[in-house]
Amino acid sequence: MNNRLKSFLIWLFAVVFTLATAVYQRKTGPTHPIKGEIKIDQQIIKYKLIRTYDGADGASIKILTHDTTIHGEMVYRRYKSHDRWVISNMGRSGDTLTGFLPHQAPAGKIMYQVTLIKGDRRYLLNNHPAVLRYKNPVPGYVLFPHILFIFMAMLFSTVTGLMALFKGKNVYLFAWITVITLTLGGMILGPIVQKFSFGAYWTGWPFGRDLTDNKSLIAFIFWLIALFILNKNRENRAWPVIASVILLVVFLIPHSFWGSEIDFTKQQNTEQLQK
Repeated sequence: MNNRLKSFLIWLFAVVFTLATAVYQRKTGPTHPIKGEIKIDQQIIKYKLIRTYDGADGASIKILTHDTTIHGEMVYRRYKSHDRWVISNMGRSGDTLTGFLPHQAPAGKIMYQVTLIKGDRRYLLNNHPAVLRYKNPVPGYVLFPHILFIFMAMLFSTVTGLMALFKGKNVYLFAWITVITLTLGGMILGPIVQKFSFGAYWTGWPFGRDLTDNKSLIAFIFWLIALFILNKNRENRAWPVIASVILLVVFLIPHSFWGSEIDFTKQQNTEQLQK
């Protein structure tokens, strides 16, 4: 296989793989809505239970159903708390049932379940409570570059690793681009996004267990090591491959898993959550 064809195939695979990773990150993780459908009599009712909210008010849970004899009920309490469950009826406006969850401080979480009621029959939508996390909004001028540079880092990391593995060209150059984009996306813009969302620049090691921060740090360290070794020996193939595999593993961990959260059981004010 000539070098031009090899480079083309590597780039093609890297682009497809990065796009697939972006879809995987969007579809997985604890902030992705719980979607499903349920059949009541002859009507199929589709629902989406949100698990993240960045508004200044309480999060609203909406269920669309044309059958006006169907009513809705929610039960909720703060996640990681000693609260009792609160029962709340969902209001109806036209074809939409709406329930509201109490607003919480950034990183505060509410766990909730939704039940649809028709006559004496009850239909629980989610057997396991959905957990919704509140956060502050992040400006687009910060969030979009953060996402762009992160996936550019994934793209160039994959290209660098494959070029090293199959003895392609420009491994050192691509390693530099990987480190630069990872620095911008993960180590500079990442903490800024965290600050906007939850009020702290860094909640990973050694200050906390935020897995998003920690996995970014691990990937960054491995790529710094790979770049340092390549600077000493441009023919080294092992470390770029190792660093690219580490970054791949990092991206396979769902985003926001073990993210920032308030443990209400450890707060002095443990008053019962009200409606």
